Amino acid sequence: MKNHNPISAACDTENAVSSESIPTRRETPEKRPKLTADNYIAAAQSNATKHGYANDVRHFCEDGRTIPATPEQIIEYLVEVAPTLAVSTLERRLVAIHKAHVDAGHPSPVKHAQVKRTMQGIRRTIGTRQRRVKPVVKDDLLEMLLVLGQQRPIKAARDQALLLIGWGAALRRSELVALRCEDITEHSTGIEILLRQSKTDQEKAGRTCFIPFANGDRCPVKALKHWQELTGIRTGWLFRSVDRHDNVSEKSLSAQSVALVVKDAVRRLGGDASAVSGHSLRAGYCTQAAISGLQPYQIREQTGHSSDLMLARYIRPVAKRKLPSLL
Repeated sequence: MKNHNPISAACDTENAVSSESIPTRRETPEKRPKLTADNYIAAAQSNATKHGYANDVRHFCEDGRTIPATPEQIIEYLVEVAPTLAVSTLERRLVAIHKAHVDAGHPSPVKHAQVKRTMQGIRRTIGTRQRRVKPVVKDDLLEMLLVLGQQRPIKAARDQALLLIGWGAALRRSELVALRCEDITEHSTGIEILLRQSKTDQEKAGRTCFIPFANGDRCPVKALKHWQELTGIRTGWLFRSVDRHDNVSEKSLSAQSVALVVKDAVRRLGGDASAVSGHSLRAGYCTQAAISGLQPYQIREQTGHSSDLMLARYIRPVAKRKLPSLL
């Protein structure tokens, strides 16, 4: 059977199989294309995950390293990159290297006792605290909308709608750029958005979220309608690339483009662009919802978080700031 796994081939070439060829649950059996086992195996992980793993293995293979590797080579690599990478990044790269070996039929050096002890020492020395991006709360968002409005009309309309929809629906950047016009349903009180697949829904069960109308220029629904009216986009990708001449592409935005728009807005305001990312929109909604007094279950209804534990990173800092003085 031909191997289409992009990780095992990452040292030579990237050869990912798109999961878009896999039928959704909404298709009838008669409409489904005939696929091979390789197609279904490739669809077991999202394209973003496969691409990330392939990049991790490619990074490991720099400086002459290869797959298969020895435990000593893994340890040498960890020692080399530990001063500059977060522990979470190192752990992800070990997972990618392990998977590359398993997929190629090689024993995994990542499981070696010395590799595990080295990683344990790195955790104790460097620490495991994750970098947290600055959340974009309501006041931040409103200021960002103003500066983005100073661009060319088409790009301004897209960026404003992108930020408002991403924030209002608390979307991950991958969810935001995957939206299609057909996923939007208008209601008298706002719009319902169908999320066909997400980071925590790789099997495409799908879920919906709702964005109500808001006042004035801050309304996500009106901003989206303005973007579509300017561009005539009625089918296909909802958010698309716009060049420097304000021409709209047929291609969808990349997930990285969301981060670039957020960073550009913060930079225009004179802020620290390195403190924010595409995730700042989702984090900002959660933080603002907690500040506004919404209950965790209400926030989860919008964000799709599976438990209150996952929301704790946003809610706990807000709760701490509300503690009264005991003096």
